[in-house]
Amino acid sequence: MSFPTDRPAVWFVTGASRGLGLELVKQLLDRGDRVAATTRSPERLLAALGDETDASRLLALTVDLPDEAEVKWAVQETTERLGGLDVVVNNAGYGFLAAVEETGDREVRDMLDVQVVGVWNVLRAALPVLREQRGGHIVNVSSILGLTAVPGWALYCAGKFALEGLSEALAAEVADFGVGVTIVEPGYFRTEFLTEDSLALPAETTAHYPGIREMVRDHLKLQGSQLGDPVKGARAIIDRVVTGEGPLRLLLGSDAHSYATAKVEALRANVEPAALTAPATDFPAA
Repeated sequence: MSFPTDRPAVWFVTGASRGLGLELVKQLLDRGDRVAATTRSPERLLAALGDETDASRLLALTVDLPDEAEVKWAVQETTERLGGLDVVVNNAGYGFLAAVEETGDREVRDMLDVQVVGVWNVLRAALPVLREQRGGHIVNVSSILGLTAVPGWALYCAGKFALEGLSEALAAEVADFGVGVTIVEPGYFRTEFLTEDSLALPAETTAHYPGIREMVRDHLKLQGSQLGDPVKGARAIIDRVVTGEGPLRLLLGSDAHSYATAKVEALRANVEPAALTAPATDFPAA
């Protein structure tokens, strides 16, 4: 992956008005880079950045990510008004906490529209630019819940698991074009993710999952005491892109590392015993 050293880089960041996305935009502007920041609320973004923001290096765009035409327009605006495109950060998303049985059809479609369809729209619009210039970097912000699943987070996990599969395939497809791919897997960060404004709940609940109702209450209480520092998280993402070095996955947070370790051990417990039984379904060797 080639990262520009002779000029400010141009970043395209989705979900930029709060949380990790907002902190990322702040640090990029402080670096002197140019940023196209997509959000459904440019007013919130501009208010959070403050009056001292250099408007010449910030392009705040109102974009509905599931709308392919809007995304294509946003990428075109970025290249024309900021002078190119170097890094794409797919960060937009929201939490959803409910049992599988409680999760409605519309809620499923809305989540996957953002977590999967929206990302795909961004990639289809941005990849021709990165491929043609034979350089760039794509950062897909997943979650540790894109690597392992826990009760109550099925819908969120479904979106993030899909994002991880997409990202793994993408990394292999674009490597020969000099385009790098990083999957970011944060644990719990001290952002607004666990507030009532950001954590979506099902339209209807049942009495059969009291543990999940308790989980909702516990998560809302967790707000403000999460382990992850968004300032350090954003810095780690920037460092990974600028250096162009590191594995496909970027784990952020000791809690994320603990979850990942447990997942690896669980997979090993499933995979190793299958070494003898799995071949039983093969055709006999010729």
